[in-house]
Amino acid sequence: MEVRIGVTNTPKELTLEYEGDTDSAVKAVEKAFADGAAMVWFESAKGRRIGVPTDKLAYIEVEGEEGNKRVGFGGI
Repeated sequence: MEVRIGVTNTPKELTLEYEGDTDSAVKAVEKAFADGAAMVWFESAKGRRIGVPTDKLAYIEVEGEEGNKRVGFGGI
C-alpha cells in the first residue's frame, strides 16, 4: 500500500510503499506521539527506513484497499 507523509514547511510529500496494513501505519504514528518519540519510523516494502521528526509531521495519507485515510497532525 502507498503511504504519503506531509512534512511542515515543505511543499513536497514523502511517498513510500508500505507492507503493513492501514491500521499499523496509523498506530505507528499514534504510538510515536503517545510515547513522546522524537521520530516516527516507517519501513518501506524495499527495506528502506524513513524517519520523520514528530514535530515536523503535518499529515499521513494511507491508501489501502478501502480507499484513502488521511490523518492530520498540524498545530495550526
